[in-house]
Amino acid sequence: MRKIAIYGKGGIGKSTTTSNLSAAFAEMGYKVLQIGCDPKADSTKNLTGGKKITSVLDAIREKGDGGITAEDVLFQSPSGVWCVEAGGPTPGIGCAGRGIITAFEKLEELGAYDICKPDIILYDVLGDVVCGGFAMPIRGGYAKDVFIVTSGEMMALYAASNIASAVKNFGKRGYAQYSGVILNSRNVPDEKEIVNKALEEIGGSIVSVVPRDSAVQEAENQGKTVIEALPESEMAECYRNLAKSIIELTEDE
Repeated sequence: MRKIAIYGKGGIGKSTTTSNLSAAFAEMGYKVLQIGCDPKADSTKNLTGGKKITSVLDAIREKGDGGITAEDVLFQSPSGVWCVEAGGPTPGIGCAGRGIITAFEKLEELGAYDICKPDIILYDVLGDVVCGGFAMPIRGGYAKDVFIVTSGEMMALYAASNIASAVKNFGKRGYAQYSGVILNSRNVPDEKEIVNKALEEIGGSIVSVVPRDSAVQEAENQGKTVIEALPESEMAECYRNLAKSIIELTEDE
């Protein structure tokens, strides 16, 4: 099983990247489980027809901690990808990071991993703040490889630096390893050069450059990934190539 975490600051395109990777892996014949770890609970919506699924925390709030089943929080997309959203606390109350920890514990309790039997697990994680909860995929041993989605913008690179630092700290304890960055282009002048310069300090290298393309918005308007909505497009092929690169860079445990 490959256990991969995709981190990045809010709005950088990590959920778009992750869902297209999930679709690409499924197309390649892998059994995939995508777990959204953003309080907005919208990581998987392009896999599920643009509709948000019930998150683990919402299910707990609605049915009580002991009243939910795996079927309440585990959904399979038309492409075959298993989808879970951790969810977040009631606005203004509680800690989003703690919510992720609660969701992970509940998924194990419900036997979600045994039901899906995934070849690949993808964790889509908000990386603006790498607190204990948001670091759960790496510090809890859930993920083995961490990829960071960034652009050439200052705040994206700042977040990438913090995430890479956190991964390296946990890596010393035998947890996840930092495996490189995915450059999600924003058409910043000399963007690739800027990112490569930053990586001299952050470490790692660019795994793939994802171009800015209207195909992404066109697909999302349909509530789909590019892989599903526009399978013959150059952008779909870009995501397929990224998926192949990640397979080459990760190991099956």
